[in-house]
Amino acid sequence: VSAMKKELNRNYSEVSEFILLGFRTAPDIQILLFLLFLLIYMVIVVGNISMIIVIKIDSKLHTPMYFFLRNLSYLDLCYSTVIAPKTLATFLSKDKKISYNGCATQFFFFALCVGTEGFLLAIMAYDRFSAICSPFLYPVRMSQQACARLVIGSYICGGVNSMIQTGFTFSLRFCGANQLDHFFCDVPALIKISCDDTFVNEIVLFILSALIIITTTTVILVSYAYILSTVLKIPSTHGRSKTFSTCSSHITVVSLFYGTVFFMYAQPGAMSSPEKSKIIAVFYTLIIPMLNPLIYSLRNREVKNAVKRVLLKKLSFH
Repeated sequence: VSAMKKELNRNYSEVSEFILLGFRTAPDIQILLFLLFLLIYMVIVVGNISMIIVIKIDSKLHTPMYFFLRNLSYLDLCYSTVIAPKTLATFLSKDKKISYNGCATQFFFFALCVGTEGFLLAIMAYDRFSAICSPFLYPVRMSQQACARLVIGSYICGGVNSMIQTGFTFSLRFCGANQLDHFFCDVPALIKISCDDTFVNEIVLFILSALIIITTTTVILVSYAYILSTVLKIPSTHGRSKTFSTCSSHITVVSLFYGTVFFMYAQPGAMSSPEKSKIIAVFYTLIIPMLNPLIYSLRNREVKNAVKRVLLKKLSFH
């Protein structure tokens, strides 16, 4: 037994890097996937940076709702950037390695951004509740200082979640096994190759994910229950549709984000299918950050008008 422990410890100390197996397909398919992922990432960068610039430049968008939306764009840009460049490199390179510290860093910032986004979406629902249900108190509830505190609080909660998950995951021993059946460093793939008993880690992952989902969705559902109740009291159909239209983009984004996160992390059997995990992971690491600015720009008249004003200013300047 002592000899076995020494051997395990010796092998554990040798694991200084991981191999990201990614999508195991033919070389031709790898090139197609590279081009597809590159296109998606370019749309993410252009879309989110454009949203940040438009909100910053246009004074009519200097409101709490767009302050939160700008932070949402920051987060989408950040966590897709944590994942996409390394994924793109592994498609074209035979060297699919990532260092142990690089893996831990990638996961930490990914978990930080995703956790923070969950809390930010809940804050955005509360913002809509305050604007629609308590319009006279709205300037007080959503003052510049209050908005800043809410955003900072969401980052703190996301950071605590990230530190706990990173600490628990990278305290595991890997005993020589270093092939991750994934395209980035994520908990399910890391847990699968650990030689330790991972029951506690799986429970911690489940509890943390469930707590974040339950608390944030409760805020969202309660906020929209009050919003719906208020909107139904508006006598005119036009008034109801106009009031509720300010929430439609947020509802779409929330549904996409929480649906994929729930399927990925909040189910005890979420780690059983690597291929299923990869597909879901592509959706929330790349597809959602790509769709969010499109949803908010195409379904939001104020953003579309702001884009027109910015473009007209540039044209008139030239």
